[in-house]
Amino acid sequence: MMTSDPYFDLPDPVRQSQFYSGVAVKRGLAWVIDTAITFALVLPILLMTAFVATFFLPLLFFTVGFAYRWMTIAGGSATWGMRMMAVELRNAGGQRLDGGEAFLHTLGYTVQWAFPVLQVVSIVTMLASERGQSLTDMVLGTVALNRRA
Repeated sequence: MMTSDPYFDLPDPVRQSQFYSGVAVKRGLAWVIDTAITFALVLPILLMTAFVATFFLPLLFFTVGFAYRWMTIAGGSATWGMRMMAVELRNAGGQRLDGGEAFLHTLGYTVQWAFPVLQVVSIVTMLASERGQSLTDMVLGTVALNRRA
């Protein structure tokens, strides 16, 4: 059967709304958890460098955060924060993200944070779109779903 819906293999947001219910809020809470985890990963580096790393702290935080997000999404289609919130990312085919998709998703997330206007627009699209997608999700054809029990 041919369909023009690029998200044909994903749960329908109207008929299966339980997959999307509360995901935007959960993603926000997951972001707080992930930021705390990233800080916890950066802290030992600061200590091991006798705080010399504070001179390039934003770059260090960015690099550690990028690696953390990429590896955790590639390993389980969700960051640890998303896992705690029972949310996972899926591609348009309904599959978990592979390493390449995880890299692109993390890159898109990072670009959004580099340009605050994009981040604000992304938050609005998460709250307003029927599938709760961020800008990166829309570009890549990914969605965040409540994890299946």
